[in-house]
Amino acid sequence: MAQGSATKNPLVVSQAKAAMNKWKYEVANELGIQPPADGYWGNLTSRDCGAVGGHMVRKMIEMAEASIANANQTNR
Repeated sequence: MAQGSATKNPLVVSQAKAAMNKWKYEVANELGIQPPADGYWGNLTSRDCGAVGGHMVRKMIEMAEASIANANQTNR
């Protein structure tokens, strides 16, 4: 989650960058991980960064599943 990671993993929707960054800080706070004030995540442990990223992925999967379930109920 270092600042340069945007070039390695570009967002599909580039306009979502600010929202994803804000969400990353929210998830870190939920997990009790102190997010870096200066925006540089390179000083955090790999474990902490992985926990934040993993939790974000789990939440995205939950949102996608809910969206699919809602779409299926609407189409019936």
